[in-house]
This record gives sequence, structure tokens and C-alpha cells, in this order.
Amino acid sequence: MVSKRQEKRRREKKRKRKTIISIMLILFLSMIMFFVFQYWEAKSESNADIEGRNDGNEEDRTGHGGDFDAEEPLDETINVLILGEDSDAQGGSRTDTIMIGQYDTEHDRAKLVSIMRDTYVEIPGHGHNKINAAYAFGGPELLRKTIKENFNIDINDYAIVDFRGFERIVDEIAPDGIEIDVEKRMYYTDEAAGLSINLEEGVQKLDGEELLGYARFRNDRESDFGRVRRQQQVMSALKEEMLSFASLLKIPKAIGTIEPYIETTMSRPDIVKFATDFLLNKPDEVETMRIPLDGTYSSKSYEHAGLALSINLSKNREAFQEFFTSQPKEDDETKQN
Repeated sequence: MVSKRQEKRRREKKRKRKTIISIMLILFLSMIMFFVFQYWEAKSESNADIEGRNDGNEEDRTGHGGDFDAEEPLDETINVLILGEDSDAQGGSRTDTIMIGQYDTEHDRAKLVSIMRDTYVEIPGHGHNKINAAYAFGGPELLRKTIKENFNIDINDYAIVDFRGFERIVDEIAPDGIEIDVEKRMYYTDEAAGLSINLEEGVQKLDGEELLGYARFRNDRESDFGRVRRQQQVMSALKEEMLSFASLLKIPKAIGTIEPYIETTMSRPDIVKFATDFLLNKPDEVETMRIPLDGTYSSKSYEHAGLALSINLSKNREAFQEFFTSQPKEDDETKQN
């Protein structure tokens, strides 16, 4: 028989268990509410900022619209065309950054290819020109076709990020700035583009506007090559900042901050998953590549396009495809399991 003392202890344990479960449930729900509040608060602030800059203009921010005839992923790998867009003083827009991000959901592997915007390629229906011109002629869809035509790479989705959104997300996750070793004195102004860069040499913490200026600087001997290198450096530094515990708690707010500045074919759940998985990978797990490869291009001037990069297309196509289709080594898979 069960004694009264044992029965009493059992009831007390049961009561304590219920209390602990209730407290955990309350904490869990409170955390969800906190994250949701952060997300919507940040999104509202960004929407207000965009409306203020548009002076009440109700038209679509990017004005691209149209169909995006993307290929459906054939396996667990997704390829996303990532474009950095800037607006000039006349309200026009242009893409200053062209990247293809690949995420392998099966092996949790991320790859990033930067295509230099002056790369001279065949643009379907428009002859040869800089690859950046494909975006100007026909938006993301023509750029997708151009990448497929020249490099035989299928694009599944696109994401166009307004540079103002980049500035805001940096200031959100790193209020004190992100540490960067600025390799040289950088000074450049372009009133038409609303661009002002003024950085001293040395290790320092840069806010969103300064970090964007550092990534976009190309007024030196390296030109576009240095800009692409710095863009990848900035993305790695941003990722490391996001890995800190304090920044992890800010992920919902960070996504809410930048979402209004993004035009994309991806659904909101896909955005959250892709961004979170990408940010939570270790920085050295993001493999990077630049097109064109060293030794496969030469600078050449064209009457209709100006100075461009004439490339060995077959070598770059082969390297691009090999980079995206390479599988993890057995020891890498062992580490993940």
C-alpha cells in the first residue's frame, strides 16, 4: 500500500512538474511574442523609411515586375541570383553587385560566386555587352537568361537588395559598427549616385553607410577587382557579427528590417530559412569564387560598351560549373554526421 507520506510526495512532485512546464511554456510563448514584435516593429520602421524617401509615390519600388521563368531545383540545392541595387538622384536604379548564392540543404553548404559587372558576354536578343547591361535591358529575367546562356547555370530565385537596406541591417545588428582593416586611404564622391566615401587607413569600426562605401569603393588600381574582393570580405565580417549570441537574438528584427528593401521571388518562409541557415554557417564554410578567373580575361574597349573584360568563356564556364557541382569530401561529410 502507498502511505499518505508517499502520496503527498507524489502530489508535490506532480505539482512542481506542472509548475515548471507552465513556466517553460510561458517563457517559450513570451520569446515567440518578443521575436514577432521585433520583426514587425523593424519592418514597420523600414516601410516608413521607404515611404519617406519615395515622397508618397505608390509605385513599385523597383518597377521590375514581369515573369521570372526560373528553373525548379532538381535536388536539395538552390541557386539564388543576388543583386545589390542603388537608386540615383533621378530616381533610376542600377545593379552594382551581381552574385549567385548556392545553398545545399542536404549538406548545409553555402557557396557564393561574384560576377564582375564589366564582364563582356552575349545578352540574348541584344548582342554582346557588359553583363550589367542585361539587367538594364530586361531586369532580373534577362540577367537570368544571360547567365544560363553563357555559363549554363540554372537560377531558381532572385533577390534584389536596396543598398539602404544593407546600411540599416548593419546598424541594427552592430550599433557600435563592424571592425574592418581598411587597407588604404579611400576618398570618392559621386553626387549623381548619392555616393560619398571618406575612410582613413587602418583597423576601425564602420557603421552601415561607411561599410557600404568600403565595399563599393573602386577608385584605385584594383578597380572592380578590389571592389569584389572587399564585398566578399564585408559579407564574411557581417556573418561573424551575426554569429554572436546578442546578434542571434536580433535575427528576427534584422530580417524585419531588411525585408521591405528586398524584391524577391522567394516566399517569406524561404527567406527566413535561407537567411538563417546562411548566417549560422561558420564563415569558413562559405566557399567563394570570382568570375572571371585570374588569367582568363583582358581589358578591351568597345565603341558601344566602353572598357570591358573580354573573357575566355569556355574556361570560366567550366570552372563555374565545377565549383557549383562539386560534392563535399568524405571527411567533410563525416564531420557533419
